[in-house]
Amino acid sequence: MRQYLLLIGVALMMAACGQKTVAEKTQREQLIDRLQTLQQKGIMYGHQDDPMYGLTWEYAPDSSDVKNVCGDYPAVMGFDLGGIEMGDAKNLDSVPFTRMREEALKHYQRGGIVTFSWHPRNPVTTIEGGGWAGQQFPAGTAWDVTDSAVVKKILPGGEYHEKFQGWMQRVSDFLATLKTDDGQKIPVIFRPWHENSGSWFWWGEKLCTVDEYKALWNMLQDKLNGDGFDNLVWAYSPGCEDNLTAERLLERYPGDDRVDMIGLDGYQWTPEEKDAYIARTKQNLGVLCAVAKSHGLIPALTETGMKNMTQPDWWSTTLLPAVKDYPICYLLTWRNYKNEWFGPANSKPDAPYFCEFHAADETLFLNDIQ
Repeated sequence: MRQYLLLIGVALMMAACGQKTVAEKTQREQLIDRLQTLQQKGIMYGHQDDPMYGLTWEYAPDSSDVKNVCGDYPAVMGFDLGGIEMGDAKNLDSVPFTRMREEALKHYQRGGIVTFSWHPRNPVTTIEGGGWAGQQFPAGTAWDVTDSAVVKKILPGGEYHEKFQGWMQRVSDFLATLKTDDGQKIPVIFRPWHENSGSWFWWGEKLCTVDEYKALWNMLQDKLNGDGFDNLVWAYSPGCEDNLTAERLLERYPGDDRVDMIGLDGYQWTPEEKDAYIARTKQNLGVLCAVAKSHGLIPALTETGMKNMTQPDWWSTTLLPAVKDYPICYLLTWRNYKNEWFGPANSKPDAPYFCEFHAADETLFLNDIQ
C-alpha cells in the first residue's frame, strides 16, 4: 500500500511539474532523450548502407564491413530513400526497399540508431520509368540542376506541385512500414534536403531562394506530420565550408519549431588535404555545437569520410583528432561500394587503424549504447 501511494505521489508531482512519463512521450521524443543522453557519453559511429554490401560481398545475412573489422556493428546505420518517389523496387544505390526496411528494423531491435536521407530525382526533368541510364549523374537525378527553378515549380501553385505531392505520398507510404510486428512505429532520424548550402542538388542555394527552401522543408514536414509520423527526429544538415559562421549555418534554417538535430556534411578527398580537413572540421564543429546549444538542438557530423582510404591511418590520426573535443552526437561515414568506399574493410590497410578508432574512449559503437 505504501509503495502504491508513493507511485501515485510521484505521478502527481510529475503531472504538476508538466513532465511527461516515458509512456506518454512520442517515439520522436524518446529518441531525442536517448540521443541527448548518449551525446554525454561519447560520439557514436555511423555507416551508410552498412548491412547491405561491402567491398567483397553483397547482401550476406548479418554481415557488415565494420563488424568484420572491429567485432561490433556501428551504433548508427544510414539508408537513403532516393527512388521511392518513383515507385521503384530499389533505391538509387540498388538497395531493395524491402531489404532496407528489414535491416532498419533489425538494427532498431538490436539497440541501434537508424537515419534516413532522401535524394529524390528531379521532378521536372526526370523521365518516368527512365532509370539511371548507366551514367554517374544522368538527367533527371537529384544532381540534375539544368532547371534552376525546380523548387518553385513543386511548391503550391507550381506546375509540378501535384506530381510532387504523389512523390511525398510514396515517402509516407514507405515510412508507414517502419514498425514492429506488434505495430509499434520505430523512431528514426530523418534528414531531407541536405547539403543545401551547395548547388549540386536541385534544392541547393543557387537553385532556390531562402524562402523557397524553407517552404520546401515545411511542405514535406507538414505532409508527414499530417500523416501521423510522430516518430521522426528531423535533422537539418548543410555542408562544411571554410570559415563557417553561425549566420551562414542558419541562413536557410527552417526554425527551432521544425528542427531537432543540426549537422554538417564534409569529406576529405586526398591525403594532401589532411591538415585542411582537420582545421576545417574543428572550426565548423565549434560553430555547429555553439549554435546547437543556443537553439536546443542535437549536433552531429551527419556525413564524412575519406574516399578510398588512400591515407590508411586516417581514422586515428585525422578523424579522431578532428572530432574528439566536440560534443557531437554521432558521425556517419558514407558507404562501402566497389570502387568508392568510405568505411573500413578487412581487405584494406586501414583496418588496424579503424580498430584504434573503435577502441578510443571517445567513440561509441553498438555494444556501447545497448
